[in-house]
Amino acid sequence: MNTALRITAFTAGLAAAFGLALGVGNATGNGPSPRPATAAHAGHDTGAPGRTDDAAADHLPGGLQISERGYTLSVENPFVTAGAPTDLRFRILGTDGKPVTAYQQEHEKDLHLIVAPRDLSTFQHLHPTFAADGTWSAPAAVPAAGEYRVFADFTPAGAAEGLTLGADLHAAGELRPAPLPETGRTVTVDGYTVTLGGDLTPGRSGRLTLSVSKDGKPVTDLQPYLGAYGHLVALRAGDLAYLHVHPDTTAPGPEIGFTTTAPSPGDYRLFLDFKHQDTVHTAAFTLTTAAHPTEPTASHQH
Repeated sequence: MNTALRITAFTAGLAAAFGLALGVGNATGNGPSPRPATAAHAGHDTGAPGRTDDAAADHLPGGLQISERGYTLSVENPFVTAGAPTDLRFRILGTDGKPVTAYQQEHEKDLHLIVAPRDLSTFQHLHPTFAADGTWSAPAAVPAAGEYRVFADFTPAGAAEGLTLGADLHAAGELRPAPLPETGRTVTVDGYTVTLGGDLTPGRSGRLTLSVSKDGKPVTDLQPYLGAYGHLVALRAGDLAYLHVHPDTTAPGPEIGFTTTAPSPGDYRLFLDFKHQDTVHTAAFTLTTAAHPTEPTASHQH
């Protein structure tokens, strides 16, 4: 798979948005738009980066709904207990109401599963197993009580483009709401130092770079993870609007670059997955866009 994918963006409301999933679950159908040859993942727009024309605006963000284009995300048990082992089981129902059993691979998997709480304090990129009856299952860590969002990112066999569906997961227990985690431009995870460069600007295509080092030395031998040297997911605070992008560089480090367009001003959480020495690590950042496309962007800490 070509890891040098050009990232494109959806538009939601004011500007060209990237493939996002709003945290709501009502179903309203939407017809597909043509899938560009350069976009190989559900949740990507069909226009060029920074596109703000009416055609792009007519396409709702991916994952806005639990059901879209006749496909439905059906979670077997959306009520779980925080801190207890959780076997997350779900099915994708097709236009005939029956479970979908055939998929097109995207980034070496038939389906990608993302789980995140409403306060964006944690992030899980899971790889569920598939049963012949159409049921997906994955052990999920639900460490704290609260509301979670589950995103299923997939392409049905024969479909012209992929889609991202979202559903809520409710974890019972003692709830202790927390503010958005504070970060700067540099975070440390598992002994690695990851530095974020660039900004998110509403309605304007921009480039984010994430540089990985360890023990003060640049990491230049990152390993492919799902066919790429890094995967970036961004979630908008407040509604968990969803973006899954891929790098526009092919070198195995230390820098991984992404081209994105923010749909609106606001706070975002960025989660970078990267693999080194046969282990996947996740670095998380909090980033705030500029208030207006013509104003300078700035990182915001909470």
